[in-house]
Amino acid sequence: MRTEAGGTATSVAEPRWLTDAEQHTWRAWLEVMRLLPAQLEDRLHDRHDLNLTDYQVLVELSESAEGRLRMTELANRTSLSKSRLSHQIGRMEKAGLVERQDCPSDRRGAFAVITEQGWELMRSAAPGHVDDVRELFIDLMSAEEIEVVGRAMSIIAQKLRQSPGLGCANAMAEMQAAARATS
Repeated sequence: MRTEAGGTATSVAEPRWLTDAEQHTWRAWLEVMRLLPAQLEDRLHDRHDLNLTDYQVLVELSESAEGRLRMTELANRTSLSKSRLSHQIGRMEKAGLVERQDCPSDRRGAFAVITEQGWELMRSAAPGHVDDVRELFIDLMSAEEIEVVGRAMSIIAQKLRQSPGLGCANAMAEMQAAARATS
């Protein structure tokens, strides 16, 4: 029991403590979240002077129509706030990997566009990165485990995308508002 202002007693629910199996899974996931991105980033940096965010931006642009995306959509796909993405794109522009283009249908909008230098870097970096992902993640699991992990991560990602106040959720809301405004 807890006493609130005014002397009213309220009950506090007991936390739903994790079971041993849940605790093991959670802590293993935390360790993977720290170690896997760090190792992938170290390898990208050593080979191509890229970080994971650079690589993710280049992947999204390279897989999009005409090698370009609206900045709001790119923020959504990369789970970056508009401000962080703007700084990221500015840094990548200086490196010659991307460029910004104005959006002819929306004076406030802009596109990020992969440059030929960005394409060359992607063609160079992608094979080694895929090998690293296989070595450090995919090849460590059976086909069944990959399917289960994929389903579980999709469920978690869907929940997290809906959380208010996150850069990704804000980017999604901005993208939806922009789509409604142009309709």
